[in-house]
Parts: sequence; structure tokens; C-alpha cells
Amino acid sequence: MNPRSVSPHRWPAAARPHLHLPAARTACLRPRKRPAGFTLVELLVVIAIIGILIAILLPAVQAARAAARRMSCSNNLKQITLALHNYHDTYGLFPPGGIFPRTQAADSWSVHARLLPFLEQQNLQDLIDWNRTYAQQPNVTRVRVPVFVCPSEVQDHERPDGAITHYPLTYGANYGTWFVYDPNSGLGGDGLVHPNSLNNFATVIDGTSSTLAFAEVKAFNPYLRDGGSPAAAGTPVPLTPADAVAYGGDFKSNSGHTEWVDSRVHQTGFTAVFTPNTKVLHGSAPDTYDVDFNSSREGKTINQLTFAAVTSRSYHAGGVMVSLVDGSCRFIPDTIDRAVWWAMATRNGGEVVGDQ
Repeated sequence: MNPRSVSPHRWPAAARPHLHLPAARTACLRPRKRPAGFTLVELLVVIAIIGILIAILLPAVQAARAAARRMSCSNNLKQITLALHNYHDTYGLFPPGGIFPRTQAADSWSVHARLLPFLEQQNLQDLIDWNRTYAQQPNVTRVRVPVFVCPSEVQDHERPDGAITHYPLTYGANYGTWFVYDPNSGLGGDGLVHPNSLNNFATVIDGTSSTLAFAEVKAFNPYLRDGGSPAAAGTPVPLTPADAVAYGGDFKSNSGHTEWVDSRVHQTGFTAVFTPNTKVLHGSAPDTYDVDFNSSREGKTINQLTFAAVTSRSYHAGGVMVSLVDGSCRFIPDTIDRAVWWAMATRNGGEVVGDQ
């Protein structure tokens, strides 16, 4: 058989001719292998892309988290204000901002302590002996009540105070504009509550949808206290933070709004002297503090008046969450007009407050 006349595909395998190419050509015909991994340029490109994506997504994630915290804060305020309504339905009155005898100094339990049964905290209130001061009941004072603390609060922790430990809160009751209490006459301020108050829905003459019930405050806030000035009834509201600080007092660096059991305004209340998040600076750099002010703590004397500049503050950007007496909640911007803020704090000032 002539091998040239037969198709090579029909040759027996052993008889097929083999083509022999030079080694250099066979090397050229083999596929070249890429080195494993990324090149430096490719790696830099990937890192740059990841960085751009993070820069785009991080603000959106942060905004979503902030919105969620604000919604949770609003829900806390709704629950507290609903508890206020249920308390009123039960007793015909709003809880007082403390109950103080006019003949002797005393401590008193807060609005918040009186609302506990209406916040599904009956077991906690059952621990309270109302005939003894909270300073003698550490099993109560150290309890964290979740609904009393904004999720944005950065100091959500206990405050040891000698033999007792306190837990803070971040929602203050409305104690009015400036004047809080006169133990000589028994007169109280123009807010929703004050010491020995007997206010109810009927006394909120300005309207429940125009009057503040609660507003945010910051825990562990510095404050001035017990300077005894101003001492005269009818002292006008300070026009500037410097005017308030000038009244002086004993400086406390970090204990304001740290005792949810204490009825005093610098612990469980606020006043509308200054608009939300106004800086009330005391001291000099680098030891400058944004302070509250209480001329004489309620119940500490039987003859000194209480005036207070306790500012509503929060960690929400641009403003604070508040609740109104009708149970609704709003976000109040820091830019609110001061006269409008004052009007919202009074229960019977005769002002007309529109949507802000």
C-alpha cells in the first residue's frame, strides 16, 4: 500500500507519521501563562473603586441610622406622653413636678417616677416606698428605664454618687419659661408642671396642640446651682446666656439630668429661657462648659425662689424632639424663633402658636 495514497486519518495509530518541528516553534505555539494575582495597577484601581463606593454609601448609611434613632426617640416621647394622658385619666391631674412641704426642706419623686405604672413599669414602682426619700432606695435609683433614654445619647450609663447610684434620663418635663417655684407663696411657674402643681387639661388654656409636654435634654450636663440669685419675684428672663451665667452658683461639672427619680428641674425638666441647643458657656478655654442654671434647688430651702435656665438639647443634628400635650411629637429646629419657643412652653400665656 502506498502510504501517500491513504488519508492520514485512516492510518493505524502506530503507523501515523509524526511531524517534528523545531523546539523554538513549538515554544511559540504553546499558550503563555499569566502570572498569578493582581498587578499593582489593578490592585490600586480596585482600592480606588472601593474607596469611592464607601464615600458614596457612608453618608447614606449614617443618615439612615440617624433617621432610625430619631424615629425611636419620637416613639419614646409618644409613650411617655400617652402615659401622661393615662395618669390624667386616673387622677384627674397631671403629675406634679415634686411635692414639697412649705415648712421644711425635702426631696421629692419626679414626674417620671409617678408615670411608671403607665409605662409598663408597675413592678419598678412597686419597689418605691413613697414615705422615704429616693436617696434611701438604691434598688430603685440605679434602674435604667429604657423609654427614658434617647438612643442617640452618648452617656447612657450609671452615675455613682457616694453610697447610691443613679441612672440618667434624656426627656425633661415642661417647667415653663424661667420662674419655677416660690416656697414662700407656694406659687409655681407657667409650664405644664411645677412643684405642688394641680394642673390638668382644663388649665392648658393655650391649647394642648400648642403647649409642650416633654423635650429632649442631655444626660450628665454641667450646671450652676444654689447661688440664691436672682432672689426677687418677677425677675425678668435673661436675654443672653451670659446674663444667666452671671447669676453664678456652685458649679457641678457632670451631674445634671442624671437622676430620673429626682423631681428638680435640672434633673428631670427643662425651661424655655433659651432655644434648643443654645450654648450657655461657663468657664474659660480649655475648660469651657455648656451649662444649665438653677438659682436655688426646689425643696432645699423654705424661702428661696427657684429660677432656672435648663436648655433643651439633643444629639440629633439641627434640633430636638419634643412632645405636645395632645400627644403629638415634632422635631423643633434650633432656628426656632425665641418668642415662639417661649409661647410653646407656657400653658396659659394667651399666645397663638402655628406649625413650626
